[in-house]
Amino acid sequence: MFSHERIWAAIDALAERHRLSPSGLARRAGLDPTSFNRSKRLGADGRLRWPSTESIAKVLDATGATIDEFIGLETAGNRNAGLPQGTFPPQSSSIPLLGFAQAGAGGFFDDGGFPAGQGWDVVEFPASPERKQGVYALEVQGESMMPLYRDGDVLIVEPGAQIRRGDRVVVKTREGEVMAKVLHRQSPRSIELLSLNPEHSNRTFDIREVDWIARIIWASQ
Repeated sequence: MFSHERIWAAIDALAERHRLSPSGLARRAGLDPTSFNRSKRLGADGRLRWPSTESIAKVLDATGATIDEFIGLETAGNRNAGLPQGTFPPQSSSIPLLGFAQAGAGGFFDDGGFPAGQGWDVVEFPASPERKQGVYALEVQGESMMPLYRDGDVLIVEPGAQIRRGDRVVVKTREGEVMAKVLHRQSPRSIELLSLNPEHSNRTFDIREVDWIARIIWASQ
């Protein structure tokens, strides 16, 4: 039976087969470039959002794939759903690692906030990536996140994980600023973040200013 996760995994796999990002695949199919973004796969109320049959038909026409091939990708996607696209195949004991200073630069993330491109290192993860596929690591640089996180600490981040008030998160703005904060409140229009360091002010952003937000699931101390 089709599932939300497997359908989206098939679209991601089709994009990867043609060396495209999900946005690139949408553009090739004549759709809005954000149609297949990971942020579009859940509604603001948390409900699952499915690609339309018309969108899938346009994608198949643009790539020359048959419906049988797409169903094959959908079946295979059940084993690999959620993996970051690009240069990171399934890993047995390590995940991608990047410094906070580099994270704000372009080219390191796809439209959904998943790792992509070159320049990543790797770090050992204390749980099987098969249970946490798609996670990556960011290395804290500087003292702006004291006393909770110190220079050199490694934060394990899971894109696409459900986020609740009080969760520690990493946020990237469209201007390239990357920060670790505590989620205070999120609405369809804005997001309020509490600073980890009392010497730094809390932040509020219009939701259109936010590139992506991901939950911190583990940190080295």
